Amino acid sequence: MNKIKKGDEVIVIAGKDKGRRGVVLSIPKDGETLVVEGVNTAMRHTKPNPNSGDKGGIVVKTKPIQRSNVMLYNPISGKGSKVGIRTLEDGRKARYFKDTNELVEA
Repeated sequence: MNKIKKGDEVIVIAGKDKGRRGVVLSIPKDGETLVVEGVNTAMRHTKPNPNSGDKGGIVVKTKPIQRSNVMLYNPISGKGSKVGIRTLEDGRKARYFKDTNELVEA
């Protein structure tokens, strides 16, 4: 079970975007990186292509960020928190915040 999933709100703890929050848009197949909304963006200059209808210009693209540089955002404490996995009484596995001992609702 992954500790960070698509749709989770994370906070960046290292790098040029340290302190910014965003939602996980996707997790590429390598599993070590995440694409987070509004974090680690790059400008790409593209040429116009009349065959496909592309106008061209400067396009802002979101790049992947290392999984180790983000932490799951805990709305109760208002900051990033470590995440653990525990087995519930009915046998299901669930994620929980280690600092507040609350289950992650996602």
